[in-house]
Amino acid sequence: MSVAADQLGVDHPSASSRRSFGWLWVLLPLLFLLTFFVYPLSQIAAQSLSDKQGEYLGLSNWSQVLGSAASWNALLTTLQVAALATLGCLLVGTFLAFVLCFVPFPGSRVVSRLIELVVCFPSFLIPLAFGVLYGGTGVINALLAEISGSQTPVLNFVNELPGVVLAEVAFYTPFVVRPLLAAFSQIPREQLDVAASLGRGPLVIFGRVILPAALPTLLAAGGLTFLLTMNEFGIVLFTGAKSVVTLPMLIYTKSIVTFDFPSAAVLACVQVVISLGIYALYRWVFRRLGNNRGED
Repeated sequence: MSVAADQLGVDHPSASSRRSFGWLWVLLPLLFLLTFFVYPLSQIAAQSLSDKQGEYLGLSNWSQVLGSAASWNALLTTLQVAALATLGCLLVGTFLAFVLCFVPFPGSRVVSRLIELVVCFPSFLIPLAFGVLYGGTGVINALLAEISGSQTPVLNFVNELPGVVLAEVAFYTPFVVRPLLAAFSQIPREQLDVAASLGRGPLVIFGRVILPAALPTLLAAGGLTFLLTMNEFGIVLFTGAKSVVTLPMLIYTKSIVTFDFPSAAVLACVQVVISLGIYALYRWVFRRLGNNRGED
């Protein structure tokens, strides 16, 4: 083929030209990352070392922000909301995935598609729907007030911490259901049949056969959900829970409301560092778990 091409006078790309094209494919994504990720982060880091007039302050701004009780309260609230929401997503998502995969019923495929459809909507629609249904003047409270004759709302959780957590569970549960459905479908049915033939109940089969097989997927889904809920802003804002001040909410207040951009930059850097640290921990645990399963 090459001889025929030489006879026809077709030029072959040289090794140097192929290498240049290879470098081009590397430089394009690298340029994209530098432009839209590294440069903005570097500007935020530089802003965190300056005052409102742009004068260099060094780490004094960091010590002031990190020494504030409001910053630590926001950090603890962020981790609390993320942990509770992740736990709720894992519990609800595992149950839904188990039912959809191992308990067939008419319409299960439709239910699965409806669960996946939730992620197509903006996250702030969930707290808005919660307010319409469960708010102080919502449909459920109006119905309960008509039945009981009470003038005070029976349900009063939407604008508090439980409302934020439940809204995040409702929105992020599909991020657990979808990968678990894929993991459950890979479990050989023969293993389940053998366990059932030995007289094992559903809970024993789930705990000793299904859960160990799906544990890496469960950890991956939990890690992703924790990162997403920790950085969630729209749900907390539209819930209207004034007592729930997370890091994203505090960053928003510092930058948009009070125009304290240096303090907002410090908090943004803290959130980025925490997110990267949690992601690194998640990757380390996942890799160790994979190595242990490979040795077994």
